[in-house]
Amino acid sequence: MLKAGPSPDRRRGLRLWRSSIRHTMNIQSAVNLEDLRRLARRKLPRIAFDFIDGGSDDELCLHRNREAFERHRLVPRYLRDVTRRDQSVALFGRTYASPIGISPTGLAGLFRPDADLMLAEAAREANVPFLLSSAANAALEDAIRVAPEHVWFQMYCTSDERINADLVERARKAKIGVLVVSVDVPVNSNRERNRRNGFSRPFRMTTGVALEALGHPAWVLRYLRTGGIPMMRNWKPYAREGATAGEVADMYGTLTPAPMVTWAHLKRIRSAWSGPLVVKGLLHPDDAREAAQLGADGIVISNHGGRQLDAAPAPLEMLPEIRAAVGKDVQLILDSGVRRGSDVVIARCLGAQSAIFGRPTLFGVAAGGRAGASRALQIMRNEIDMVMAQIGCASLSDLGPGYLMSQQPGPAIGSSTDETTLPRKSQPATV
Repeated sequence: MLKAGPSPDRRRGLRLWRSSIRHTMNIQSAVNLEDLRRLARRKLPRIAFDFIDGGSDDELCLHRNREAFERHRLVPRYLRDVTRRDQSVALFGRTYASPIGISPTGLAGLFRPDADLMLAEAAREANVPFLLSSAANAALEDAIRVAPEHVWFQMYCTSDERINADLVERARKAKIGVLVVSVDVPVNSNRERNRRNGFSRPFRMTTGVALEALGHPAWVLRYLRTGGIPMMRNWKPYAREGATAGEVADMYGTLTPAPMVTWAHLKRIRSAWSGPLVVKGLLHPDDAREAAQLGADGIVISNHGGRQLDAAPAPLEMLPEIRAAVGKDVQLILDSGVRRGSDVVIARCLGAQSAIFGRPTLFGVAAGGRAGASRALQIMRNEIDMVMAQIGCASLSDLGPGYLMSQQPGPAIGSSTDETTLPRKSQPATV
């Protein structure tokens, strides 16, 4: 017996559902960063999405990073003229339009070809920094041509001092404005999503992974058209002539991580690099103090986005102690878990000059190319502007602990606007 087709109401409902799906696939319809994450999840195979989205072990650190922001409250001040708001920020001798930037993220070309260059273009357009990872697929020389005033270069120290020195020299010749040295990967972490998906070296495209990927035909076509796993171009000069992308990735895996890297390596980089030097990945106030004494101009307080030590504290928890340890002269940038404009404002109140994020812009570029990355930055900029107006703050430079609610007994509110003064809040656990 033939079954009756769907009723008119059912067909109309299906049409509306399909229409809503098409609408949400429009990047400009994304109203927050989570919308971009959902769009990327639909466009990427699980193996690629999980590489961006996942953390280490039980992924408790991922949640801790968000909970740290959720424990803070912004206290609005009313009857203030906020007709014009200024969220510009000065970092290492340059003024940027907003206190945000794009964190270094490796293998972006796997999610969309030329993603690194798209991220650089989006940063240039928004006038914010883009921290190009040395594990990116674009070479630093190519990225700096796209955004000469906005690309910073992030490097890992390797087990080969000649390569370390050459990376610094290449950054100097390319006229990179800021050099960022990441120090928080002494060994590879236990990223269980990647292990389950077979995302490892050598790369294993299992039958299950391949079948799941076929549900994302646009990604598969781009992947095949560009030759599969993209080349890590910053490392190609150190491989044999004619090396494949896989061989370069394998060579990179033998050089990093480098557990023997110490303060002596950082000292050598400081001696060789005359421009602004930023150390990324510090969480202990004593480490921050030592980096400052060694000559670091800035510190990115980060737990690698929850991708390394699952038991690590959230960077926001450590920010006040690190600010107290290094004083006013070292510029602090907060990384890990930043997802809302209010997060950036809270970080600024606690002593950070700016905040950076990586996953949202990766999701944006995966979902919609440069337009997706630009949309992520635009969303954050708009949210910061709205929050500043809501709390009665016309200028980013006016933010300080006075806008934060105390978590001590009673309704006391901090009154100091000095960024180096610890607010009257519950303090991080003693390290």
